[in-house]
Amino acid sequence: MSSPDNEPALPPHVQITQMMTGFIPSRAIYVAAKLGLADLLKDGARDADDLAHATETHPGALYRLLRMLAGLGFFTEVTPRRFENAELGNALRTDDPAMARAVALFFGSGASWAAWAELEKSVATGRSGFSLAHRMGVFDFFAQNPDDGKVFNDTMIGFHGAEPAAVAKVYDGNGIERLVDVGGGTGNMITTILEANPELKGTLYDLPHVTEEAKKRVASLGLQDRCDVVSGSFFDEVPVGDAYTMSHIINNWDEASCLKILGHCKRANPEAKVQLIETVVPEGNEMHLAKLLDIVMLVYTEGGQERTEKEYAELFEKAGYRLEQIIPTETPVSVIEAVPA
Repeated sequence: MSSPDNEPALPPHVQITQMMTGFIPSRAIYVAAKLGLADLLKDGARDADDLAHATETHPGALYRLLRMLAGLGFFTEVTPRRFENAELGNALRTDDPAMARAVALFFGSGASWAAWAELEKSVATGRSGFSLAHRMGVFDFFAQNPDDGKVFNDTMIGFHGAEPAAVAKVYDGNGIERLVDVGGGTGNMITTILEANPELKGTLYDLPHVTEEAKKRVASLGLQDRCDVVSGSFFDEVPVGDAYTMSHIINNWDEASCLKILGHCKRANPEAKVQLIETVVPEGNEMHLAKLLDIVMLVYTEGGQERTEKEYAELFEKAGYRLEQIIPTETPVSVIEAVPA
Protein backbone atom coordinates (compact mmCIF):
# COMPACT_ATOMS: atom_id res chain seq x y z
CA MET A 1 0.00 0.00 0.00
CA SER A 2 1.58 3.25 -1.12
CA SER A 3 1.62 6.56 0.72
CA PRO A 4 1.83 10.08 -0.71
CA ASP A 5 5.41 11.10 -1.49
CA ASN A 6 5.52 13.53 1.43
CA GLU A 7 4.32 10.97 3.98
CA PRO A 8 6.23 8.01 5.43
CA ALA A 9 5.08 4.52 4.48
CA LEU A 10 2.72 2.94 6.98
CA PRO A 11 4.26 0.20 9.15
CA PRO A 12 3.64 -3.29 7.72
CA HIS A 13 1.30 -4.31 10.53
CA VAL A 14 -0.86 -1.24 9.88
CA GLN A 15 -1.00 -1.99 6.17
CA ILE A 16 -2.06 -5.57 6.93
CA THR A 17 -4.71 -4.37 9.37
CA GLN A 18 -6.13 -1.99 6.76
CA MET A 19 -6.27 -4.76 4.18
CA MET A 20 -7.87 -7.25 6.54
CA THR A 21 -10.60 -4.83 7.62
CA GLY A 22 -11.39 -3.79 4.05
CA PHE A 23 -14.53 -5.93 4.19
CA ILE A 24 -16.12 -3.47 6.65
CA PRO A 25 -16.63 -0.57 4.22
CA SER A 26 -17.41 -3.10 1.48
CA ARG A 27 -20.26 -4.57 3.50
CA ALA A 28 -21.48 -1.13 4.58
CA ILE A 29 -21.61 0.07 0.96
CA TYR A 30 -23.62 -3.03 0.05
CA VAL A 31 -26.18 -2.33 2.78
CA ALA A 32 -26.50 1.30 1.66
CA ALA A 33 -27.04 0.14 -1.93
CA LYS A 34 -29.54 -2.53 -0.89
CA LEU A 35 -31.54 0.00 1.15
CA GLY A 36 -31.46 2.52 -1.70
CA LEU A 37 -30.22 5.32 0.56
CA ALA A 38 -28.69 7.31 -2.30
CA ASP A 39 -32.00 7.22 -4.18
CA LEU A 40 -33.85 8.42 -1.09
CA LEU A 41 -31.46 11.40 -0.87
CA LYS A 42 -31.48 12.37 -4.56
CA ASP A 43 -33.84 15.30 -3.96
CA GLY A 44 -31.96 16.68 -0.96
CA ALA A 45 -31.08 16.17 2.68
CA ARG A 46 -33.23 14.05 5.01
CA ASP A 47 -33.10 13.15 8.69
CA ALA A 48 -31.72 9.77 9.69
CA ASP A 49 -34.97 8.95 11.49
CA ASP A 50 -36.93 9.74 8.32
CA LEU A 51 -34.63 7.49 6.31
CA ALA A 52 -35.00 4.75 8.92
CA HIS A 53 -38.79 4.94 8.60
CA ALA A 54 -38.55 4.78 4.79
CA THR A 55 -36.23 1.76 4.89
CA GLU A 56 -37.82 0.01 7.88
CA THR A 57 -34.52 -0.01 9.77
CA HIS A 58 -33.42 0.83 13.31
CA PRO A 59 -32.94 4.64 13.57
CA GLY A 60 -29.86 4.50 15.77
CA ALA A 61 -28.18 1.74 13.77
CA LEU A 62 -28.91 3.45 10.45
CA TYR A 63 -27.48 6.73 11.75
CA ARG A 64 -24.26 4.97 12.67
CA LEU A 65 -24.05 3.46 9.18
CA LEU A 66 -24.65 6.84 7.54
CA ARG A 67 -22.07 8.50 9.77
CA MET A 68 -19.42 5.95 8.88
CA LEU A 69 -20.16 6.18 5.16
CA ALA A 70 -20.05 9.95 5.39
CA GLY A 71 -16.44 9.53 6.46
CA LEU A 72 -15.81 7.59 3.25
CA GLY A 73 -17.34 10.27 1.01
CA PHE A 74 -20.77 8.77 0.34
CA PHE A 75 -22.88 11.15 2.41
CA THR A 76 -22.52 14.48 4.21
CA GLU A 77 -24.00 15.15 7.65
CA VAL A 78 -25.15 18.72 6.96
CA THR A 79 -26.65 19.21 10.42
CA PRO A 80 -26.81 16.75 13.33
CA ARG A 81 -28.45 13.48 12.11
CA ARG A 82 -29.40 15.02 8.75
CA PHE A 83 -27.67 13.72 5.62
CA GLU A 84 -27.36 14.46 1.92
CA ASN A 85 -25.58 12.68 -0.91
CA ALA A 86 -21.90 13.39 -1.45
CA GLU A 87 -20.09 12.52 -4.69
CA LEU A 88 -19.83 8.80 -4.04
CA GLY A 89 -23.41 8.69 -2.83
CA ASN A 90 -24.68 10.13 -6.09
CA ALA A 91 -22.68 7.47 -7.93
CA LEU A 92 -24.58 4.85 -5.90
CA ARG A 93 -27.98 5.98 -7.22
CA THR A 94 -30.04 3.62 -9.38
CA ASP A 95 -30.20 6.16 -12.20
CA ASP A 96 -26.42 6.61 -12.45
CA PRO A 97 -25.40 5.11 -15.82
CA ALA A 98 -22.05 3.86 -14.50
CA MET A 99 -23.93 1.12 -12.57
CA ALA A 100 -21.85 1.34 -9.39
CA ARG A 101 -24.90 0.29 -7.37
CA ALA A 102 -25.04 -2.98 -9.30
CA VAL A 103 -21.36 -3.60 -8.53
CA ALA A 104 -22.08 -3.10 -4.83
CA LEU A 105 -25.14 -5.37 -4.93
CA PHE A 106 -23.32 -8.16 -6.77
CA PHE A 107 -20.09 -8.30 -4.80
CA GLY A 108 -21.88 -7.69 -1.51
CA SER A 109 -24.61 -10.25 -2.06
CA GLY A 110 -24.99 -13.34 0.08
CA ALA A 111 -24.25 -15.52 -2.96
CA SER A 112 -20.92 -13.77 -3.53
CA TRP A 113 -19.92 -13.75 0.12
CA ALA A 114 -20.61 -17.47 0.37
CA ALA A 115 -18.33 -18.01 -2.65
CA TRP A 116 -15.49 -15.95 -1.18
CA ALA A 117 -15.79 -17.87 2.07
CA GLU A 118 -14.60 -20.90 0.08
CA LEU A 119 -11.37 -19.24 -1.15
CA GLU A 120 -9.22 -21.46 1.08
CA LYS A 121 -10.78 -24.57 -0.49
CA SER A 122 -10.40 -23.03 -3.94
CA VAL A 123 -6.68 -22.56 -3.37
CA ALA A 124 -6.39 -26.09 -2.01
CA THR A 125 -8.33 -27.77 -4.81
CA GLY A 126 -8.47 -25.37 -7.78
CA ARG A 127 -12.26 -25.62 -7.64
CA SER A 128 -14.55 -22.64 -7.98
CA GLY A 129 -15.57 -21.14 -4.65
CA PHE A 130 -18.98 -20.38 -6.14
CA SER A 131 -19.52 -24.01 -7.14
CA LEU A 132 -18.35 -25.22 -3.75
CA ALA A 133 -20.80 -22.87 -2.03
CA HIS A 134 -23.82 -23.30 -4.30
CA ARG A 135 -23.33 -26.73 -5.89
CA MET A 136 -23.68 -25.24 -9.37
CA GLY A 137 -21.70 -23.00 -11.68
CA VAL A 138 -22.18 -19.26 -11.60
CA PHE A 139 -23.87 -19.06 -15.02
CA ASP A 140 -26.26 -21.90 -14.19
CA PHE A 141 -27.05 -19.99 -10.99
CA PHE A 142 -27.90 -16.84 -12.97
CA ALA A 143 -30.07 -18.82 -15.38
CA GLN A 144 -32.06 -20.16 -12.42
CA ASN A 145 -32.09 -16.81 -10.61
CA PRO A 146 -32.84 -14.18 -13.29
CA ASP A 147 -32.92 -11.27 -10.84
CA ASP A 148 -29.37 -12.08 -9.80
CA GLY A 149 -28.50 -12.49 -13.46
CA LYS A 150 -29.80 -9.00 -14.21
CA VAL A 151 -27.65 -7.58 -11.39
CA PHE A 152 -24.65 -9.45 -12.81
CA ASN A 153 -25.22 -8.02 -16.31
CA ASP A 154 -25.43 -4.51 -14.86
CA THR A 155 -22.33 -5.24 -12.78
CA MET A 156 -20.37 -6.04 -15.93
CA ILE A 157 -21.29 -2.59 -17.25
CA GLY A 158 -20.26 -0.99 -13.97
CA PHE A 159 -17.08 -3.01 -13.54
CA HIS A 160 -15.97 -2.66 -17.15
CA GLY A 161 -17.89 0.52 -18.00
CA ALA A 162 -14.98 2.56 -19.35
CA GLU A 163 -13.73 -0.22 -21.60
CA PRO A 164 -16.11 -0.06 -24.61
CA ALA A 165 -15.26 3.58 -25.39
CA ALA A 166 -11.56 2.87 -24.90
CA VAL A 167 -11.72 -0.17 -27.19
CA ALA A 168 -13.69 1.76 -29.82
CA LYS A 169 -10.93 4.38 -29.90
CA VAL A 170 -8.33 1.83 -31.00
CA TYR A 171 -10.64 -0.48 -32.96
CA ASP A 172 -9.77 -0.92 -36.64
CA GLY A 173 -12.76 -2.16 -38.63
CA ASN A 174 -10.97 -2.07 -42.01
CA GLY A 175 -11.75 -5.16 -44.05
CA ILE A 176 -14.54 -6.21 -41.71
CA GLU A 177 -18.12 -6.15 -42.89
CA ARG A 178 -19.76 -7.98 -39.99
CA LEU A 179 -18.36 -8.24 -36.47
CA VAL A 180 -19.78 -10.97 -34.23
CA ASP A 181 -19.69 -10.26 -30.50
CA VAL A 182 -19.60 -13.75 -28.99
CA GLY A 183 -21.13 -13.73 -25.52
CA GLY A 184 -21.92 -10.07 -26.04
CA GLY A 185 -24.14 -9.69 -22.97
CA THR A 186 -26.55 -6.78 -23.14
CA GLY A 187 -24.60 -5.14 -25.96
CA ASN A 188 -22.53 -2.45 -24.28
CA MET A 189 -19.37 -3.35 -26.21
CA ILE A 190 -20.68 -3.98 -29.70
CA THR A 191 -23.04 -1.01 -29.76
CA THR A 192 -20.19 1.30 -28.77
CA ILE A 193 -17.95 -0.14 -31.51
CA LEU A 194 -20.75 0.18 -34.09
CA GLU A 195 -21.42 3.79 -33.15
CA ALA A 196 -17.73 4.57 -33.66
CA ASN A 197 -17.61 2.66 -36.99
CA PRO A 198 -20.67 3.66 -39.06
CA GLU A 199 -19.83 1.31 -41.96
CA LEU A 200 -19.61 -1.76 -39.71
CA LYS A 201 -22.43 -4.24 -39.15
CA GLY A 202 -22.66 -6.45 -36.11
CA THR A 203 -24.17 -9.54 -34.58
CA LEU A 204 -24.61 -9.92 -30.83
CA TYR A 205 -24.68 -13.56 -29.78
CA ASP A 206 -25.61 -14.78 -26.30
CA LEU A 207 -27.99 -16.98 -24.33
CA PRO A 208 -31.74 -16.32 -24.66
CA HIS A 209 -32.21 -14.89 -21.16
CA VAL A 210 -29.51 -12.31 -21.96
CA THR A 211 -30.46 -11.35 -25.51
CA GLU A 212 -33.89 -10.04 -24.51
CA GLU A 213 -32.15 -7.19 -22.67
CA ALA A 214 -29.69 -6.78 -25.55
CA LYS A 215 -32.52 -6.27 -28.06
CA LYS A 216 -33.86 -3.40 -25.95
CA ARG A 217 -30.44 -1.71 -25.86
CA VAL A 218 -29.85 -2.11 -29.59
CA ALA A 219 -33.29 -0.69 -30.36
CA SER A 220 -32.90 2.21 -27.92
CA LEU A 221 -29.75 3.29 -29.78
CA GLY A 222 -31.38 2.97 -33.19
CA LEU A 223 -28.96 0.26 -34.29
CA GLN A 224 -31.44 -2.51 -35.07
CA ASP A 225 -30.78 -2.17 -38.83
CA ARG A 226 -27.03 -2.70 -38.31
CA CYS A 227 -26.94 -5.12 -35.40
CA ASP A 228 -28.60 -8.52 -35.32
CA VAL A 229 -29.27 -10.12 -31.94
CA VAL A 230 -29.05 -13.91 -32.08
CA SER A 231 -29.70 -16.36 -29.25
CA GLY A 232 -27.61 -19.46 -28.72
CA SER A 233 -24.67 -21.01 -26.89
CA PHE A 234 -21.09 -20.54 -28.02
CA PHE A 235 -20.50 -24.11 -26.88
CA ASP A 236 -22.77 -25.27 -29.71
CA GLU A 237 -21.95 -22.87 -32.56
CA VAL A 238 -21.42 -19.22 -33.42
CA PRO A 239 -22.87 -17.13 -36.28
CA VAL A 240 -20.87 -16.41 -39.42
CA GLY A 241 -18.91 -13.15 -39.40
CA ASP A 242 -15.76 -11.54 -40.77
CA ALA A 243 -14.29 -11.10 -37.30
CA TYR A 244 -15.10 -12.32 -33.81
CA THR A 245 -14.76 -10.30 -30.65
CA MET A 246 -15.10 -11.63 -27.13
CA SER A 247 -15.05 -9.32 -24.14
CA HIS A 248 -14.18 -11.08 -20.87
CA ILE A 249 -15.35 -14.43 -22.21
CA ILE A 250 -12.19 -16.50 -22.64
CA ASN A 251 -11.10 -15.65 -19.09
CA ASN A 252 -14.22 -17.38 -17.73
CA TRP A 253 -13.36 -20.89 -18.92
CA ASP A 254 -10.78 -23.64 -18.69
CA GLU A 255 -8.52 -24.39 -21.64
CA ALA A 256 -10.69 -27.16 -23.10
CA SER A 257 -13.74 -24.88 -23.09
CA CYS A 258 -11.75 -21.99 -24.60
CA LEU A 259 -10.53 -24.24 -27.41
CA LYS A 260 -14.11 -25.33 -28.06
CA ILE A 261 -15.30 -21.70 -28.32
CA LEU A 262 -12.40 -20.72 -30.57
CA GLY A 263 -12.98 -23.87 -32.62
CA HIS A 264 -16.56 -22.83 -33.33
CA CYS A 265 -15.29 -19.44 -34.53
CA LYS A 266 -12.79 -21.19 -36.81
CA ARG A 267 -15.49 -23.50 -38.12
CA ALA A 268 -17.95 -20.66 -38.81
CA ASN A 269 -15.34 -18.74 -40.84
CA PRO A 270 -11.84 -20.22 -41.19
CA GLU A 271 -10.52 -16.88 -42.50
CA ALA A 272 -11.87 -14.62 -39.75
CA LYS A 273 -9.70 -12.94 -37.15
CA VAL A 274 -10.40 -13.19 -33.42
CA GLN A 275 -10.15 -10.23 -31.07
CA LEU A 276 -10.19 -10.86 -27.33
CA ILE A 277 -10.82 -7.95 -24.98
CA GLU A 278 -9.10 -8.99 -21.79
CA THR A 279 -6.49 -7.93 -19.28
CA VAL A 280 -2.99 -9.27 -19.83
CA VAL A 281 -1.12 -10.36 -16.72
CA PRO A 282 2.22 -8.50 -16.67
CA GLU A 283 5.53 -9.90 -15.54
CA GLY A 284 7.04 -8.76 -12.25
CA ASN A 285 5.74 -8.04 -8.76
CA GLU A 286 3.83 -4.82 -9.31
CA MET A 287 0.12 -5.00 -8.54
CA HIS A 288 -2.11 -4.97 -11.61
CA LEU A 289 -5.88 -5.36 -12.04
CA ALA A 290 -5.27 -8.56 -14.02
CA LYS A 291 -3.77 -10.23 -10.95
CA LEU A 292 -6.80 -9.30 -8.84
CA LEU A 293 -9.23 -10.44 -11.56
CA ASP A 294 -7.35 -13.73 -11.76
CA ILE A 295 -8.41 -14.48 -8.17
CA VAL A 296 -11.96 -13.38 -9.00
CA MET A 297 -11.91 -15.96 -11.79
CA LEU A 298 -10.66 -18.60 -9.34
CA VAL A 299 -13.59 -17.95 -7.01
CA TYR A 300 -16.40 -17.54 -9.54
CA THR A 301 -15.49 -19.89 -12.40
CA GLU A 302 -14.36 -23.46 -12.96
CA GLY A 303 -10.96 -23.12 -14.58
CA GLY A 304 -11.24 -19.50 -15.66
CA GLN A 305 -8.14 -17.33 -15.42
CA GLU A 306 -6.40 -14.20 -16.63
CA ARG A 307 -3.42 -14.95 -18.86
CA THR A 308 0.00 -13.61 -19.75
CA GLU A 309 0.97 -12.75 -23.33
CA LYS A 310 2.79 -16.08 -23.59
CA GLU A 311 -0.25 -18.00 -22.36
CA TYR A 312 -2.51 -16.26 -24.91
CA ALA A 313 -0.05 -17.12 -27.68
CA GLU A 314 -0.02 -20.78 -26.60
CA LEU A 315 -3.82 -20.92 -26.39
CA PHE A 316 -4.22 -19.44 -29.87
CA GLU A 317 -1.66 -21.85 -31.32
CA LYS A 318 -3.61 -24.83 -29.99
CA ALA A 319 -6.78 -23.41 -31.56
CA GLY A 320 -5.17 -22.92 -34.97
CA TYR A 321 -4.55 -19.18 -34.69
CA ARG A 322 -1.48 -16.99 -34.42
CA LEU A 323 -1.22 -14.11 -31.97
CA GLU A 324 -0.70 -11.08 -34.21
CA GLN A 325 -0.77 -8.09 -31.87
CA ILE A 326 -1.83 -6.80 -28.47
CA ILE A 327 -3.28 -3.31 -28.61
CA PRO A 328 -3.39 -1.52 -25.23
CA THR A 329 -6.24 0.84 -24.37
CA GLU A 330 -6.67 3.67 -21.91
CA THR A 331 -8.08 1.10 -19.46
CA PRO A 332 -6.43 -2.04 -18.02
CA VAL A 333 -7.78 -4.16 -20.92
CA SER A 334 -6.13 -4.74 -24.27
CA VAL A 335 -7.40 -5.93 -27.66
CA ILE A 336 -5.63 -9.25 -28.17
CA GLU A 337 -5.83 -10.03 -31.87
CA ALA A 338 -5.17 -13.36 -33.55
CA VAL A 339 -5.37 -14.48 -37.16
CA PRO A 340 -5.73 -17.97 -38.64
CA ALA A 341 -2.38 -19.78 -38.61
